[in-house]
Amino acid sequence: MTEPHASHADEPVLSAGSPLPRARVAVVALHGRGGTAASMLTLADELGVADTAFLAPQAARNTWYPFSFMAPVERNEPWLTSALHKVAGTLEQCATAGIPPERTLLLGFSQGACLAVEFAARHARRYGGVACLSGGLIGPQLMPERYRGDFAATPAFLGCSDIDAHIPAERVRESAALLQRLGADVTLRLYPGMGHTINPDELASVRLLLETAKATA
Repeated sequence: MTEPHASHADEPVLSAGSPLPRARVAVVALHGRGGTAASMLTLADELGVADTAFLAPQAARNTWYPFSFMAPVERNEPWLTSALHKVAGTLEQCATAGIPPERTLLLGFSQGACLAVEFAARHARRYGGVACLSGGLIGPQLMPERYRGDFAATPAFLGCSDIDAHIPAERVRESAALLQRLGADVTLRLYPGMGHTINPDELASVRLLLETAKATA
């Protein structure tokens, strides 16, 4: 396979919804392997939450890291570190505009979900929410020493098929348990026989996270 560029730093961050300076909450939306930032922004209309800014970083060559999320972490470097820096920079963009992490939702699908939950667990603190749709923490096995901090009851939603060909259900369960140990308020749903996709119940759960974050803004 052709490996992506190591750096995502020069890739754009697309936006939709309310302009950041006028929004009450923000979403950092991370696309999956082969997806695009533009495709993640279609969720802005589907979620339909007012006063919300959606920011979607683009991965170089549409891929955050080249190998499976369960490959040895070093095989996915330096792309993974660059991807984590891209998430941090997008959160900083929100904070600079007046929307701190506690009013920002980290949302990802597939490879983007793995990146979202990995970033959140490595930088556990109060967020507006964490939504991991068809993803789990990164690496061949979980290394609890990699994850520190306190989510301070951040609401976290993890949804996935129970037979997803890319995301083992056990890894989703392990990820949910680790987030809970770090102080997150976790909801885990494994959907029987679902494909590798996003279903209406997951969208409703993300919408609830956003409405809750907006109510406490």
